[in-house]
Amino acid sequence: MRVHHAAGVGYQRAAGVYERSRPSYPMAALAALADALPLESGRTVVDLGAGTGKFTRLLALTGAEVLAVEPVREMREQIAELLPGVAVTSGTAEATGLPAGCADAVVAAQSWHWFRAGEALTEVERLLRPGGALALVWNTYDTSVRWVRAFQDIYFRLAPSDLPSPPLTSGPGDPGDWRAVFAARAGWGAVEERHWPNPHTTTVADVVERMMSSSHIAVLDAGARTRVRSEVEAVLSGLRGPSGSSGYDATRGGGEIEMPYQTDVYWTRFG
Repeated sequence: MRVHHAAGVGYQRAAGVYERSRPSYPMAALAALADALPLESGRTVVDLGAGTGKFTRLLALTGAEVLAVEPVREMREQIAELLPGVAVTSGTAEATGLPAGCADAVVAAQSWHWFRAGEALTEVERLLRPGGALALVWNTYDTSVRWVRAFQDIYFRLAPSDLPSPPLTSGPGDPGDWRAVFAARAGWGAVEERHWPNPHTTTVADVVERMMSSSHIAVLDAGARTRVRSEVEAVLSGLRGPSGSSGYDATRGGGEIEMPYQTDVYWTRFG
């Protein structure tokens, strides 16, 4: 299986931290997808690049049969431990190993940007039954918040030039590059989209771990990771409590902080 080095090695090292530090998704987003795709008992959904199962566990709530596909063994182990009733297979979005026509819907949550889009779409077309749908989901940062912008700047400054990234902006009309592959393919309908605020109440320590669990950070040597940790801690140490300008209860002691995410959901139908 061909997997980007940062994902293949970084997520091996950081699977547990990834599970602890990443946000879930709003139930409103799940409900909208369940209605649109639809997802219910008697239908099957494939979860591509399922990671530790952050979105997989929500898909399971719909009553649909969920088939999770994840290439990194340490990530699959997290899913197997948390969701023993979900079938998990070792595969990639480009080569799932699943039978043709097995799915009513395919979902990629926080993962489509890692895939070779043309090859992945060919595989999705193979998996889908007539009239099936594909949904793409991302949690994106609200970079209008100054400290979040500084946090993201660290992430991108250290990223290798070939590192795939989620859409940098969000909201209706966002023309993210991922759309181009759909426009060039016959059979796909219009892309529909909805967006929800997804504030994630966490701790200063877990925000640091959120950075450290990033694939291209986790592959760095120990000294480089220590320097990244110090830089992130320096950004967060400038935050003040409710009476300060940041408006967050974030202290040097690791107090609570609200990480402002937005959840972006897109879906389109094939055939």
